[in-house]
Amino acid sequence: MKISKENTILISGASIAGLSTAYWMNRLGYQVTVIELAKAPRTAGAAVDLRGDTVDVAKRMEIFDQLKANRLNVEKISFKNADDTTAGSIILENESSALPDDEIEIERDQFINILLGRIKDEVEFLFGNSVTGLEETTAYLKVSFKEGAPRHFDLVIGCDGTHSGIRKIAFGPETAYAHFLQAYFSITTVNKLLIPEKTMQMYNVPDKAITLNAYHGKTDIIFGFVSEDEIFHDYRDIDQQKKIIQEQFSGQNWRTAALLEETLNSDNFYFDKFCQIKMPCWTKGRVALVGDAAYCASPAAGMGASLSVKGAAALADSLQQHNGNFELAFLDYNKKLRPFIEVVQATAEINVKDNFIPRTEEAIRLRNAQEHPF
Repeated sequence: MKISKENTILISGASIAGLSTAYWMNRLGYQVTVIELAKAPRTAGAAVDLRGDTVDVAKRMEIFDQLKANRLNVEKISFKNADDTTAGSIILENESSALPDDEIEIERDQFINILLGRIKDEVEFLFGNSVTGLEETTAYLKVSFKEGAPRHFDLVIGCDGTHSGIRKIAFGPETAYAHFLQAYFSITTVNKLLIPEKTMQMYNVPDKAITLNAYHGKTDIIFGFVSEDEIFHDYRDIDQQKKIIQEQFSGQNWRTAALLEETLNSDNFYFDKFCQIKMPCWTKGRVALVGDAAYCASPAAGMGASLSVKGAAALADSLQQHNGNFELAFLDYNKKLRPFIEVVQATAEINVKDNFIPRTEEAIRLRNAQEHPF
């Protein structure tokens, strides 16, 4: 079957996974529609990394030079004591160092805008809307929306994050696939430098962590804490989430009080549990999942953007290889990508408590004494 504009694809989600998938599906020749609950592409969040062969995918997408031109580089990671003295440091780069081409860090909004620039005139966008129902026939999927009349699509791709609505509709509740890593985190980006630019600082006490990352006149403030039991919260209730962070960190040393104030007063705030999505199959019928919706590894992997970009390309390569035969392509996608995903998820589980939120003073000291970045 030859792919053409007569073949329609609906992609749910307009962040890195969704826009990357839209790029590839449009390039293959599909008529692509992207639907997004928010009023615009999702640009909020901390800086992201592309690593390893994901950089090769960026070159195939012809966006590598733009990413490279806008890259960030952390030169130093410092581990701080309560009195703000330095317990240990990792020197990553200096002004004379040549930055590697197999790893690129970039601000999320810049990455989103680069992706959007490649497809905005060739792809249909439906903002402020969402999918409410999927009805599959032998020939197509009938898709119902929160706003507007139902439409027919050949395929639907869920790229809508850890709390994926497409996954819930097509595969069942999130609880069947979410694996809690016994920790929570929040990320706030403020438009000022709280530490020297191109540096990171980390402060830990057992079961709690604060990380600062400074770049381009901005600072990411990241709080993380261990919780053996899940904490009930509404993932859309920001005030409730800020209260959880406040209760966990009030009274801590270092710069915690000032950082809490910055976080509580900011409109740029994201909170969630460290968790992974583990599914026996990322496809069902005419529906496929890409990125966090399918195989979230948690922020502890530092690979969220990489998995999204790599996953989008893997799905596209499978569809191209099988000339649009989605049944064979979906089988191929599940088989070829899974070993890589399993390695990344295993690494992330170790990172949470060994590197990001050590549970004892001894573990913190060992982490602070390391000579290489995690």
